[in-house]
Amino acid sequence: MRPQISRRTFTKTSMAAAFGMTAFQATRVLGANDRVRLGVIGTGNRGCQVMEFFLQHADCEITAICDVSRSTMDAANQKLLGGKAAAYTDFRQIIDKPDIDAVLIATPDHWHALQTVMACRAGKDVYCEKPLAKTLYEGRKMVEVARETGRVVQVGTHRRSGLSYADAANLIASNRLGKITVARAYDTTNMFPLGIGKAAPSDPPQDLDWDMWLGPRPSRPFQATITPFKFRWWDPYATRFADNGVHFIDIMRWLTGDELGPTLISALGGRFVIDDDRTIPDVMEGMFQFASGRMIVFAQYETSGNRALPRQAFAEFRGTEGALYVSDESYEVLPERGGRYQDDREARMEPIKKEFAEGYSQHVRDHTRNFLDCLKSREKPHADVEIGHRSTSMALLANISLATQSTVHWDPEKEQITNIPEANDLMHYEYRKPWTLD
Repeated sequence: MRPQISRRTFTKTSMAAAFGMTAFQATRVLGANDRVRLGVIGTGNRGCQVMEFFLQHADCEITAICDVSRSTMDAANQKLLGGKAAAYTDFRQIIDKPDIDAVLIATPDHWHALQTVMACRAGKDVYCEKPLAKTLYEGRKMVEVARETGRVVQVGTHRRSGLSYADAANLIASNRLGKITVARAYDTTNMFPLGIGKAAPSDPPQDLDWDMWLGPRPSRPFQATITPFKFRWWDPYATRFADNGVHFIDIMRWLTGDELGPTLISALGGRFVIDDDRTIPDVMEGMFQFASGRMIVFAQYETSGNRALPRQAFAEFRGTEGALYVSDESYEVLPERGGRYQDDREARMEPIKKEFAEGYSQHVRDHTRNFLDCLKSREKPHADVEIGHRSTSMALLANISLATQSTVHWDPEKEQITNIPEANDLMHYEYRKPWTLD
């Protein structure tokens, strides 16, 4: 599907995009000992968290930052950078700076595609926080432009750099667990009864550029239950199922080896008990079936916070020889035994338990390190843009299944919905002028 989106943006980099140009600005070639000059777009909670990890690397310096909230940006500048970074409220000023090698994008998800595409066309490499995109069209466009321009694009699904997950992936690939038929994960929290709260439309804070915050999205009044942070519970954005859910989906897709994508997607859910301004479910489950003969199941419950998997596991992988339970800092394998109608009741493998010294900190530290290394080697990073696109697509397809109240038949090679042709129209939306990807 080709979206109907508008004519042009304001800067030389986006002018190139508007006229379909694939040429990009020349940038310096980084040597092994060169320091990477990083610009940061989005200095809220997640932006600051990732900045702290980039600053742990001696060959990285943050020289410019941007946020549509002046107070948020100034606080980050003082806390993390001693007030020394150049500060802007328009991200295009960072993208157009010739002395920036790469950008960290930690803005709301509806901005990710535009900012990544514009940065790539300006000759800058990109570390983009998850979810990669708001729509499937945006995700594919980001992959295309990254390839056309030769840019490195790392997605912030940091568990791709996690030692426990990499080791578990090798274990599954060795076939010691037999055939993996089902992978499951749950994201549970209890937001009952007030959720994100309620707020009437109002004037935005004086230091917030609300029009720029909206960007390509349709104009609407400010509400305190949209920003900061709470846009994730509104369906004009990628939703919680894509926002946090992509972490779980990405790990299950990686460890089962199904890198292309599912062929059947079915989702159910609804707003059952939480009374707030959200426009997304408080309970949602998605099921994904693959041509390889396995399923991935992901559920997001915001009405009950009790853990759903044993052993504090992040995800579960059920094989014919054993079941794997993996978390940020460990994994454990429970052997299978012959059951009903089986003569052999002995354990089919030895139990395995392995622990790792670090979890989250190791993931993000090594993920940012991997990005910086790839800027110099020009190799693909651990969470390359294509990987991020495929994982984000699964969550977005579940949202489409829920919206159409139908099982979606998906062609992962052509990236088309085959059983409900009109549902392909949900793969993008018309950008508000003057923003455009083309």
